[in-house]
Amino acid sequence: MPDATPDRATAREAIVLLTGAAGFTEHRPPPSPLPPDGPLGWAGYDAARERASVRTGEEESVLYGTGVVGDRACVLLSFEFGFLGGSLGRQTGDRLAAAYALALTRRLPLVALVATGGSRMQEGMIALTQLQRVAAASVRLRTAGLPQIAVVRDPTTGGGWATVGAGADVVLALPGAQVGFAGSRVRPPDADPYAYSAEGQFAAGQVDAVVPADELTAAVTYWLRALGPHEDLPAAPVPRALSVGGAGAEGSTPSAAGAEPTADRVPAAPLPETGREAVARARDPRRPRAEAYLADYFAVRLPLHGDRSGSTDPGLLCGFGLRGDGQPVAYVAQCGTPTRPAGYRAAARTIRLADRLGAPVLTLVDTPGAANDAEAERAGAGAAIADTFAAVAAARVPVTTLVIGEGGSGGALALAAPDNTHVTADSYFSVIAPELAAAILKRPPSETGATADQLRLRPQDLVDLGFARSIVG
Repeated sequence: MPDATPDRATAREAIVLLTGAAGFTEHRPPPSPLPPDGPLGWAGYDAARERASVRTGEEESVLYGTGVVGDRACVLLSFEFGFLGGSLGRQTGDRLAAAYALALTRRLPLVALVATGGSRMQEGMIALTQLQRVAAASVRLRTAGLPQIAVVRDPTTGGGWATVGAGADVVLALPGAQVGFAGSRVRPPDADPYAYSAEGQFAAGQVDAVVPADELTAAVTYWLRALGPHEDLPAAPVPRALSVGGAGAEGSTPSAAGAEPTADRVPAAPLPETGREAVARARDPRRPRAEAYLADYFAVRLPLHGDRSGSTDPGLLCGFGLRGDGQPVAYVAQCGTPTRPAGYRAAARTIRLADRLGAPVLTLVDTPGAANDAEAERAGAGAAIADTFAAVAAARVPVTTLVIGEGGSGGALALAAPDNTHVTADSYFSVIAPELAAAILKRPPSETGATADQLRLRPQDLVDLGFARSIVG
């Protein structure tokens, strides 16, 4: 198998490529024989299954069992595309349900190596209803706080993509893989093929990372470390404004697919004397941004990409990070731009995932406010912001917030943890921008500074008002 890669490998080769020498123990569910030529009596179905079995050496289009990826035990399931196109029939559903049940019983994460053309037409509605079985089994894992990772290979289409693939907590794709609900033979003839590719799905926020084959084992290992299962983790420590040798300080961050590079250390700053000065310093393009704080805080970062609704916001970073001591922390970080609806949806998704898996959350607030253009309104800005407020309010895990720049009204407050918000010396938080407040009050621009003072938006004011717990730095 030296030339195999996960996108064109058999089911077993894909497992070996992912686990290496760590090993894999196959499991099989109790047999549930089909009637002659299947539930529909489809002429020639038995013969087609026999030919597929001879060709692939498999009894069905899915195999599953326990294995180790890197240093993490998990349940692995792998699709054999050579067996009737990796399609889902009743016996496939038996194996998928058994794989999810095994993960639940062993309290292990589930990793799915997906390559499928969808439901098996020779079994009709019996095949289609297997998607409901998979969905129910996936929900039971979520309820138990167990993570699901999907690696989508070429091709991943139809119901397999819409359940095992897109239904996972983290979706990694192989470069160039065909990924989409509509397979190549059923989509409109004039459809843009890029929309059905791994890269196109990443651009649309449906895939978290496109991972080269030689980086896949490292990527899955890091994700398994980050997602757990883990229980009773402490709250995320507040990143200090002045690093004294935090993770990545020497520029030697461990590599992982999708892991982001380190940046400069975060400098300290004195407190502003006036509201105008506080606003000016928060808007200073030379001050540290989220990228610098995250790189200083984490040894490894694993981004979650997009809102799973067709959009992305490059001004908001989400994902899980590993501290130098291995502690996983979820992060949501604004980058100083107006946050778009896709950003809020991605933030809510990240916070809810962390809450379900028991990981603490760190939010970095830095935005002049929510995007307020017509496109943002059409994309559901209000509902997306409301959902982010709800995700923070409902979180059972500790949520820690550090305001690192501008705190612009409700668009910033949506990511702020009640009673656990800290501020840096070069930040401010205000119910409204001082320029807009002056305009509403019909004051001339010359009074913007005085208005800023009245708003009491300086870091020290925020502590005095009880909004912030401390000034970090």
